[in-house]
Amino acid sequence: MAKLYIVPTPIGNLEDITLRAIKVLKKVDLILCEDTRRSKKLLNHLEIDVPLRSHHKFNEHSEVSYIVKKIVEGSNIALISDAGVPGISDPGFLIVRTCLENNIETECLPGPTAFVPALVVSGLPIDKFIFEGFLPAKKGRKSRLENLALESRTMVFYESPHKLLRTLLDFDNFFGSNRKISISRELTKLYEETLRGSIKEMVAIYSNKKPKGEYVIIVQGKGK
Repeated sequence: MAKLYIVPTPIGNLEDITLRAIKVLKKVDLILCEDTRRSKKLLNHLEIDVPLRSHHKFNEHSEVSYIVKKIVEGSNIALISDAGVPGISDPGFLIVRTCLENNIETECLPGPTAFVPALVVSGLPIDKFIFEGFLPAKKGRKSRLENLALESRTMVFYESPHKLLRTLLDFDNFFGSNRKISISRELTKLYEETLRGSIKEMVAIYSNKKPKGEYVIIVQGKGK
């Protein structure tokens, strides 16, 4: 039987694609992606001519039966996201679970993901950490932060530029002003930047600096 491949794609620098990922993307019959226009640029750069099909958070529930049917009929399919590893704050979990429930072999390639380099260069303990991804925008946000205020492990968050300051202010309120923090943006890209300091210092910086790009925030655990 054919299989589903989970293929990480570069988070910025196109040279971060692996040789194995290129090989798989060239041999599959169909590539599922979040944005066909964005993924087409990557495939053109890699000189890969394989059909694309949209697979994103708004249609993944209606798409899974079609994908399973295609694989059962003999089509090898790859799933990619706009950047990084599918399933990490991107669609992926549902199709993987459904394939496994239908005894379809699923293989995930290693590759680029944003939080690992941000975590490594943070200067904070990384022997134990938790990945929180994006915080809830409204419902459940307060309770999540209250629970995390007691977390002793290093915490990893993703955040968009227009919500960054709000999130930092919430951290200041729930975690305390002196908790250490590292903020990375535009990882692997031309304007890659990492700022380190206390939550209070980061609030002061971003109160006067317009955030640009996508952010990975690493926060010191309680008592560390």
